[in-house]
Amino acid sequence: MVAIIERALLFIIILRAISGSIELTAAALMFKFNDLEKAFYINSLLALVGPFILIVTTGIALHGLTEKVSLVRMVCLFSGIFLILFSLKSK
Repeated sequence: MVAIIERALLFIIILRAISGSIELTAAALMFKFNDLEKAFYINSLLALVGPFILIVTTGIALHGLTEKVSLVRMVCLFSGIFLILFSLKSK
């Protein structure tokens, strides 16, 4: 029996697979270049990908759950994500 997957869940799975592929590709490039400066540059680019994927996948999930999740819970969730991202940037 084939299970039917919701569209929102399928998009999240695909985005996470792409994100993981980007991470593995970055690790392979760091290994190939064997240079700390280039590895630092690649790692800096990865710092942009992670939060973007987090925000997009959370948005897709919330859109799929709009009937099941209250507005207050959505605001709390996005506030939590904002605080996580803010704490990473603050000194």
